[in-house]
Amino acid sequence: SAMAKDCGKHGDGKEKLYRKLFAALLAFIIVVLFVILVIWLVLRPTKPSFVLQDADIMEFNLTAPNLLTSRMQVTVASHNPNGRVGIYYDRLEVYATYMGQQITLRTVLPSTYEGHHDVNVWSPFLLGPSVPIAPYLAASLDHAHEYGVGPFSIRVDGRLRWKVGSWTSGHYHIHVECDAYLSFSGRSTHTVFP
Repeated sequence: SAMAKDCGKHGDGKEKLYRKLFAALLAFIIVVLFVILVIWLVLRPTKPSFVLQDADIMEFNLTAPNLLTSRMQVTVASHNPNGRVGIYYDRLEVYATYMGQQITLRTVLPSTYEGHHDVNVWSPFLLGPSVPIAPYLAASLDHAHEYGVGPFSIRVDGRLRWKVGSWTSGHYHIHVECDAYLSFSGRSTHTVFP
């Protein structure tokens, strides 16, 4: 009878191939992550900052049953703090809230590009024609109106894209909230950081 000889090297070629493929894939992932880290360290992208510069309540009328008609003009400025990154504002909407409830319609701001260390200023009118509000908010608004000052929030929602050189990112959501006490008796000037 012939003896079978076991060499113990069955499949070694496949194992070496799998190890080499895994090592190559791991090296590729590490290089890609390193490149992303270097790009981020060089560019240091920072979110834009927004400031509520001015607000003027022009009309404010609370009627039964808990309907609020309001008209105000706000001045909102945005600043791009980045030295190497531009920002495309593709869609921005501004509206006012009182204690978390929206009291004006959304006003769409024009699309624009904000360059490095650039500033954009918008002064939209915010309109709230017969907006139904919660009964407890109506009482609170009535007291604030009698007092002459009320806590409002001017919000900006939208979509932006980052631009570096000729590359432009996908869309990102932006939500800004500027809280301020606004006067019911004429012009109010506020500088409030979100």
